[in-house]
Amino acid sequence: MFTTNAQIHQFGGILHKLSHDSTSTNTKMDVNVFVPPSSPAKSIPVLVYLSGLTCTPNNATEKSFLQYFASKYGFAVVFPDTSPRGAGIAGEDDSWDFGTGAGFYVDATQEPWSTHYNMYSYVHKELPAALAQHFGQLDFATVSITGHSMGGYGALTGFLRNPGVYRSVSAFAPISNPLNCAWGEKAFGNYLGADKNTWYNYDPTHLIKSYTHANQPDILIQQGSLDSFYAKDHQLQPENFAAAAKDAGYAGKIDLHIVEGYDHSYFFISSFVEEHAKHHAKHLGLIQ
Repeated sequence: MFTTNAQIHQFGGILHKLSHDSTSTNTKMDVNVFVPPSSPAKSIPVLVYLSGLTCTPNNATEKSFLQYFASKYGFAVVFPDTSPRGAGIAGEDDSWDFGTGAGFYVDATQEPWSTHYNMYSYVHKELPAALAQHFGQLDFATVSITGHSMGGYGALTGFLRNPGVYRSVSAFAPISNPLNCAWGEKAFGNYLGADKNTWYNYDPTHLIKSYTHANQPDILIQQGSLDSFYAKDHQLQPENFAAAAKDAGYAGKIDLHIVEGYDHSYFFISSFVEEHAKHHAKHLGLIQ
């Protein structure tokens, strides 16, 4: 099912660069998987990392330093792509914030996007099932999720829409209220259509208002104060998500940190990735 394009030894484990034909996107998809060193008899918990606009699976694997902490604490990391590529849809390469590299982790309902742009089903259904077959030692029943920017939004949405599936969730500079920002309006309007009632299914700030599952862990969010998408363009709005969680009585704490001096880049992500790794390692049962 998967083609292995490279196996790179790193921090005692192996980074697998894979590709496969997806039934969700009807395209070839790339995915990177880091497997830490472990006993052959031991099943390995999994962290899914969703990347942001324009990224491929290589951005985070090369810049986040997440694999070091995955090896230290003993969890695997799955790095999916951010969209189908080469679908051949007119206009999919016209802008950086829509189409190629910008799948927004939704299942598109509008033509021509609905044939290929089904990243929600790909990330939360097809990919974990396929990887569980390919890597017998990975425990996809013990899984958490995180992400950056568009991927942070995807992580929050995936956690809230799949109660009990993910042990924990965190985000770096997430698009927290996409119904209320230009990126979200553009993506949802094109992928999901004009009926904004359908948009609520992918907005973390609205999803948390109706989240009632018993699994309500603390949610860790880091946001750089000098991130122009936060401070100037108002695309991210994590405070809206934190306020909605409080109003909804979400039992866990929204642990929102506005960190002074940091921007939106992987310099920011790599500076705080250890905190996120520890957060998930705890909920995955690897540390106290």
